Amino acid sequence: MSVHPVSSFSATVTTLRRAGCVFAEDEASLLHEAAASPDELSLLVERRAAGLPLEHVLGWAEFHGRRFAVDPGVFVPRRRTEFLVAQAAALAPRRAVVVDLCCGSGALGVALATALDRADLHACDVEPAAVRCARRNVGDLGEVYEGDLFAPLPARLRGRVDVLLANVPYVPTGDVELLPAEARVHEPRVALDGGGDGLDVMRRVAAEAPAWLAPGGSLLMEASERQRDGAVEILRAAGLTPRVRISEELYATVLVGTANADADADADAGTGTDTQVAVEPDAQAGLRAGPRETVVGADASAAPNAPAQD
Repeated sequence: MSVHPVSSFSATVTTLRRAGCVFAEDEASLLHEAAASPDELSLLVERRAAGLPLEHVLGWAEFHGRRFAVDPGVFVPRRRTEFLVAQAAALAPRRAVVVDLCCGSGALGVALATALDRADLHACDVEPAAVRCARRNVGDLGEVYEGDLFAPLPARLRGRVDVLLANVPYVPTGDVELLPAEARVHEPRVALDGGGDGLDVMRRVAAEAPAWLAPGGSLLMEASERQRDGAVEILRAAGLTPRVRISEELYATVLVGTANADADADADAGTGTDTQVAVEPDAQAGLRAGPRETVVGADASAAPNAPAQD
């Protein structure tokens, strides 16, 4: 789709609205800020109006309060995944060994590492474009490797990982074609397609995770609400203590699988389900339902590394 040269803010908004951009005014502000000249602005608007993700047009995505470089063809970190990082930060020791699998731009690992006092950060992705992008974002905070899941990680990390972030693809294969074109066309399919039920990569990660996690260490992954029960069973089958955390505000479902802190503990301990709903104060609305935590297979207070409950 071609557009005429754009110079005014109102013209940019009109062009973006015609292209179907829901947040045309916000996007126009960012494009005008990014452009160094009217000609560059016209090029940016044309690319956005043609359907390129805004983050790929700008060259960055905002995540967890900072901007991360995002190159064309690299998965764009979603705002809802900030909830996963928050859960990881609550579980992590202040000086943690952190692994970011399927790292994409590296945003998750960097966001977590900067929230901790000190982190030994290792990130990896199978996509060369993602690895190049992640290396720019990670910088001297850690190491970035290219390869499939755990394969490129140094063997010395086995049994030492405190927090394992795995933002695995979880869209069922049959649903990929239903995704918005911004994702379906411009992001790598390997970052979206999770197999028949969407949980194939999760199964692979969970199966190998116990060999890499330190005692009491946790694996954190994202899934859809409808995949929750299947994901819980995957974690349990891998020998991890499963928990589910849900942010209704961000529409985020995070699976947490924790390695037993006691290597000699009974593998069958804690059968059954205990569901708790935390209610936390909101300055503007009195009380609101906070992130809902479902603890499966253990009492909340007994779950390894569980954060304090109000």
